Parts: sequence; C-alpha cells; structure tokens
Amino acid sequence: MKKVLLVAVAGMFVLASCKKEYTCECSTSILGITSAASTVIKDTKSNATTACEEGSSTVSGIAVKCAIK
Repeated sequence: MKKVLLVAVAGMFVLASCKKEYTCECSTSILGITSAASTVIKDTKSNATTACEEGSSTVSGIAVKCAIK
C-alpha cells in the first residue's frame, strides 16, 4: 500500500511540475512608435512559446512581435 501511495504522489508531482508560468511580451510598432504589453501563460514551455508567437504579425506597417521572456 505504501508503494502504491508513493508512486501516485510521485506521478502527481511530475505531472504538476510540467506546467509553469511564462511571460509573453509583445511589442507593437506603428510608424516608429513602439509600445509593449505582456501576458502570463501557464502551460508547458513549448505550448506557451507556440501560443505566444501566434500573436506576431505584420499588417500595413503595423508590426507586432511576441516572444517568451
């Protein structure tokens, strides 16, 4: 019984420790004027990076670049 409990606790610790908080910083540049904003994403690093970088774009001289910091 103790071994089963130990394995269960270890498994929960491993699963819980995979997701962390990552800061996604986005800078917006319009006609040479730059502003910045940040959000917190709680996920695995690869998922957080993908979600953050989806916010990057360039349209009609407006550039938005997002990256995990």
